[in-house]
Amino acid sequence: MSQQISLPAKLINGGIAGIVGITCVFPIDLAKTRLQNQRQGQQVYKSMVDCLIKTVRSEGYFGMYRGAAVNLTLVTPEKAIKLAANDFFRCHLSKDGRGLTVFREMLAGCAAGMCQVIITTPMEMLKIQLQDAGRLAAQQRKPGIIPPNRLVTTNAVLSRSYNVVPNTSPRAVSATQIARELLHSQGIQGLYKGLGATLLRDVPFSIIYFPLFANLNKLGKPSPDAAAPFYWSFISGCVAGSTAAVAVNPCDVVKTRLQSLSKGANEETYSGIIDCFSKVMKREGPSAFLKGAGCRALVIAPLFGIVQVMYFIGVGEFIMSQSSLKLISD
Repeated sequence: MSQQISLPAKLINGGIAGIVGITCVFPIDLAKTRLQNQRQGQQVYKSMVDCLIKTVRSEGYFGMYRGAAVNLTLVTPEKAIKLAANDFFRCHLSKDGRGLTVFREMLAGCAAGMCQVIITTPMEMLKIQLQDAGRLAAQQRKPGIIPPNRLVTTNAVLSRSYNVVPNTSPRAVSATQIARELLHSQGIQGLYKGLGATLLRDVPFSIIYFPLFANLNKLGKPSPDAAAPFYWSFISGCVAGSTAAVAVNPCDVVKTRLQSLSKGANEETYSGIIDCFSKVMKREGPSAFLKGAGCRALVIAPLFGIVQVMYFIGVGEFIMSQSSLKLISD
């Protein structure tokens, strides 16, 4: 089926879907980051649920949304670029409006993943510092893990803002403060630390997600020229998103470790992707690369399910006055 691609409408759809999705699942994403950064013998959290409970107890309800502001600010262009780029490349790779081969679908997904990292890398960089600061503070408070005077920090802003003593809640640090510190000390490359690892995660994710979604969604179409019901698109987005998320989780662990500027005592630093991979494998074993996989699947599944529902309803097209809202399937 030939379809005229409206980039502004796609950008709006992707942006709204990103904001709604992130608002719903951000606490799980915070738990994922903290679980991935834990080392053997220094565990503060036993599971996702344990992490969320301890976060609420020590940092309050809004502690679960630490770093959400930067995510909500940048997720609109990030998701919009990813989804609009995929549609754009699919449109140009199709021949005479016919369906794409699996290879061309993977090629479109690859190009979309490469486009989004210009926003994803600094967004993840700032978000991770804010999300992980509470874990470092909890390490200081927990007896027998790290004495309060042995916390090693490599980020001056976080060191000042999270100078924790027992029974004292950490003072919040903003993404703006961290960004300003990084730009002052390291220049623009400071915000793009972990760019290679981000590409290593997001490009394979897109290569897996977009073709898988397209083929799963195709199964729900009553006819080749009809649209699948919205619930089928939601399920397809959830299944494809969670599958791709788990598949690239090892790359996400490496990316999270590389982008964490502040370290607890005895937590090693890494010089690059290969160094990080080898050290994690040697010291923590293969299972370390699956840390946070369940959390990541729970984050990505509804996020991309919501994305597909937004596309189905056509919120962007409605706002651009190109069509009415499509609340039910044809």
